[in-house]
Amino acid sequence: MQDYIQKRVLEISQYILESSATVRQTATVFGVSKSTVHKDVTERLPLINEMIAVRVREILDTNKAERHLRGGEATKKKYSTKKK
Repeated sequence: MQDYIQKRVLEISQYILESSATVRQTATVFGVSKSTVHKDVTERLPLINEMIAVRVREILDTNKAERHLRGGEATKKKYSTKKK
């Protein structure tokens, strides 16, 4: 694995741990695609640091479990602003 990729993986994982950010939010901050973030934290991070990978996986699982709630809030906000 190239050095710049390894550095990006560690920076992305640190950001997710500090902010509990979603994959989409992380991708926006780092200027990469969602696919890149996902591959970094699910495939590359376990090869670099297994302990951090487990902690990041827990956050991603929590975000995945809550995504239907965030989607519902976004839809509610969208239609409440259209009525006004």
